[in-house]
Amino acid sequence: MKFTPRLCVVILAALLALPALQAAEAPKLEFPAPSPASTVKQRVGITDIEVTYARPGMKGRKVFGGLVPYGKVWRTGANTATKITFSTAVKLNGAAVPAGTYELFTIPGEQEWTVIIHQHKSQWGSYSYDAKNDVARFTAKPIALASPIENFAIGFNDLRDSSATLYLAWEKTRVPVKLEIDTVGLLRPQLEAAMKAEGKKPYFQAAMFYYDNNLDLKQALAWMDAGLAEQPEAFWMIYRRGLILEKLGDKAGAAAAARRSIELSAKRPGEIQEEYVRLNEALLARLR
Repeated sequence: MKFTPRLCVVILAALLALPALQAAEAPKLEFPAPSPASTVKQRVGITDIEVTYARPGMKGRKVFGGLVPYGKVWRTGANTATKITFSTAVKLNGAAVPAGTYELFTIPGEQEWTVIIHQHKSQWGSYSYDAKNDVARFTAKPIALASPIENFAIGFNDLRDSSATLYLAWEKTRVPVKLEIDTVGLLRPQLEAAMKAEGKKPYFQAAMFYYDNNLDLKQALAWMDAGLAEQPEAFWMIYRRGLILEKLGDKAGAAAAARRSIELSAKRPGEIQEEYVRLNEALLARLR
């Protein structure tokens, strides 16, 4: 083979490309995270809440008063500062927090924790924390747990339409925070506007919202009756009509609704019939 200048250039270019080709073929490696990322989403009433954080483990270490010192600002997790988002305004242990996305910091203490809602800065850890960017600060009382929790956890329980408990838990410590939302104040004006507008109306949902929140029960009954005018044999609605009448003090009307609901549910044999017989019999027992 005759090595011409042009051929030599081609061979040289191919040789130079070999390392790049070999590098491109190297497998992409992923290693386990020491503190796995986690996202918790929870709806409370009509408010969406999302928490994004990392979950460190005890791994045989003393956590509070050791790995996490008392009296110092903590990122409340690991890696990037914990992020919390509220779709509406809320109250946390009585402190008002507008809708938005924030960083969640804490200052752990043996007898009391300080919880900090901080303007969102996407910072690593709490290294750039600045108190002037605090949106709210409040205290919370830690509760001692009988059994240890290996990985740091943030979660929700005690869910109601207008409240819940946001908790932090790790090692043998649980820190509950009371979450309150003005669900009635948020939804009632929208609901009343929708019921006055043209088109199909959510009679059943509107009636139950008023019933559940002890609002105008006569209006709740009128809406339930309007819903039943569209679905006369809806035994699940008739049962709840009985609940409204019970709360209004009309025992005879409530009992009649319960008996009618049992009668109509017989057309749907099986589990749903059993459920509504049980519910209505419990209502009748309360009315005696």
